[in-house]
Amino acid sequence: MRINLLFLVVLMLFSCEEEKKEHFDLVIKNGHCIDIVTGEITVKTIFISEGRIVKFSTANSNLNYNTENLIDAKGKYILPGFWDNHVHFRGGKDLIEANKAFLKLYIANGITTVRDAGGDLTPSIMEWKKQIAKGNLIGPTIYTSGPKIDGPNARWAGSLVVENEEQVNKALDSLQQIKTDFVKIYESTISGTAYLSTVREARKRDLITSGHMPFSVTLEETVNAGLGAVEHLYYVLKGCSRNEKEITEAILNKELSFWQSMAQLIASYDDETAQKTFQLLKNNNTYVVPTLHIGNTLSYLDEENHENDQYLKFMAPEIVETYKGRINSALSASPKAIKNRKALNTLFKRLTKSLSDSAVKLLAGSDSGAYNSYTYPGISLHNELEAMVATGMSPLKALQTSAYNGAHFLKKETHYGTLEVGKVSDMVLLNKNPLNEISNTKTVFRVVKGNTVFDPKEILSK
Repeated sequence: MRINLLFLVVLMLFSCEEEKKEHFDLVIKNGHCIDIVTGEITVKTIFISEGRIVKFSTANSNLNYNTENLIDAKGKYILPGFWDNHVHFRGGKDLIEANKAFLKLYIANGITTVRDAGGDLTPSIMEWKKQIAKGNLIGPTIYTSGPKIDGPNARWAGSLVVENEEQVNKALDSLQQIKTDFVKIYESTISGTAYLSTVREARKRDLITSGHMPFSVTLEETVNAGLGAVEHLYYVLKGCSRNEKEITEAILNKELSFWQSMAQLIASYDDETAQKTFQLLKNNNTYVVPTLHIGNTLSYLDEENHENDQYLKFMAPEIVETYKGRINSALSASPKAIKNRKALNTLFKRLTKSLSDSAVKLLAGSDSGAYNSYTYPGISLHNELEAMVATGMSPLKALQTSAYNGAHFLKKETHYGTLEVGKVSDMVLLNKNPLNEISNTKTVFRVVKGNTVFDPKEILSK
């Protein structure tokens, strides 16, 4: 009787101890967690349930818990999953599957969110979003603009044509109906009047906007109209010219084309004007997407041979075929045009550093996708971060342009962008510290998306 009673007491104590254990879906133990705002690194254990961070503990804590999914992150560096803030899914129905194959490349490179800056595959993208959310498809969270807004006979297929107020409203109505995440405006044929009207109307509707800018308007007009983000640096450069108004007039009178104006913009770059422009961007909380990596790539197509690029093997032949346009254009350009392109690329690096120094908010975006030669989905975001640091930016500032700034731009900072309790548990675990060397962002050990853990080597081997 005494032995049985003792056994019963021990069993009850053990059961009570088990009941005290807190259960978590996923635990990441003893990783070096990077505060993306301050750069501070602290060794912590991260507790995750239902796709969100629910608790942290320090290395010395002795919490009583159980989990069926434990990652030993000792010696690893943890930060929010990367965001690529400018990608493209496009090319028509014949390239749907080729674009779909990009999704796993983003995850393999630690990119848990992408911002699709316009294309012609919106129905497919909307379906991918659903499947990714359900866990039936490997891929990043996609925020998409849907089709671009442009003028008649626009460059890109599927663009929404606007020439007057009625068409502006109709275009924005359609984007709201299909529930796009922001509005992307392009400049191939849109008039300055229709462009500014689109930006203003979108602002009235509290829609997030980003885009190119027709040279028939000034940067100041664009920023004051309410554009949320300037895609690429050509348009910022225009705002840094002491002759911007004269060049705008020449564009309106068809005395200059976009590319013809570049030499004049470079020659008339003025530091005092630039500082005023930077202050204008900062005061209006206007973001800028430099896309330096694609600039580097396209500027040196005459010198660089990409036939042995590692990532070329992940591109479908149909995607590689789309590269030929830019390649042929670069190879057939005159020596003067090639020289000017490289000079412009050099100036853009200087401009990026100046924007950063002036506290203008930047977004890291690769511009990867079909037609953008050798700018591969996934790895190109890391190359973009490296290009930013090469301008003189610190690794921490460069990292902030990815998930942190990306989440704020799309007004998702409540859920993403930092490692905090309550936020979505999208994270990347690196083998090396990216604050010491930005190229260490490529040393991806594991990728966490919600409760799911991905091994990049396994993804790339399939």
